Amino acid sequence: MSHGAPPDVIAVRGLNKSFGRKHVVIDLSLTVARGEILGFLGPNGSGKTTSIRMMCGLLTPDSGSGTCLGYDILTESDDIKRNVGYMTQRFSFWEDLTIRENLEFVARVYDMPNRRATIDRALEGLGLASRAKQLTGALSGGWKQRLALAACMLHKPRLLLLDEPTAGVDPNARREFWEELHRLAGEGISVLVSTHYMDEAERCHKLAYIAYGRLLAQGTAEEVVASQHLATYAVTGPGVAELGDRLRGAPGVDQATFFGSSLHVTGRNATLLETTLREISASTELRHTRVETGLEDVFIHLMQAATDNYANEVGR
Repeated sequence: MSHGAPPDVIAVRGLNKSFGRKHVVIDLSLTVARGEILGFLGPNGSGKTTSIRMMCGLLTPDSGSGTCLGYDILTESDDIKRNVGYMTQRFSFWEDLTIRENLEFVARVYDMPNRRATIDRALEGLGLASRAKQLTGALSGGWKQRLALAACMLHKPRLLLLDEPTAGVDPNARREFWEELHRLAGEGISVLVSTHYMDEAERCHKLAYIAYGRLLAQGTAEEVVASQHLATYAVTGPGVAELGDRLRGAPGVDQATFFGSSLHVTGRNATLLETTLREISASTELRHTRVETGLEDVFIHLMQAATDNYANEVGR
């Protein structure tokens, strides 16, 4: 096969995976470009982790095909693994070793030449040099996360796969982590990341929303929002707290969700939705204003629709 640079770092078509009777990933097709950060979103049990692992040759699909870094995901998974950094949800390092000792262990596993210089570079690059002798068990979530990223990057991968990397990490450490991801993307490293945080989703170049094994939407944040054709109104005023239950199921109302002191009311039929809200406002002191549909509005909509459609399907 030709090992010239492929147009896409990942290009998979029709991937399927079942565990027993559970069809966990259904006909997944997706592409990731060089230097692109793709955010993988969806509820727990939607098949995100299984999808990520199939796309990088860590798990063999039941059917489908594709390439990762120019290698065939079915027949050349060993070549892929050598060029991929994979960061799992759970922190998996030796708590009773120092930061440096943990990185030395990883470097030995990869049988790296010039281990000391490589580790020094990794420590310096992620601001860990001053803490190199600190025991890993004593680190905060944010510092453990930096260590995990440093370990991922030791063998200079061209693709990073991050499975909910910032779960349980404070907001400042999350922000710094994302700044680092964008720096790596700027160097041409592609990043595939699963997350539950909307602010992180908005930092991705592109998004893929998966629920119950099916890819329901993909593209930039703007494209994903536009694809759902939703109208959204913010309702404010006295008594808005009691309005949520009253609106659910009303004509034109697909969902009603609180955002701070306002109620976001969303639906596909803007005219019907506006009529319903006007009728309510006429008999109360409530005010309704058309607002831009946000990513979170869209994800709540997609999650509700997916739960209805696939209530009997279980992912993992």
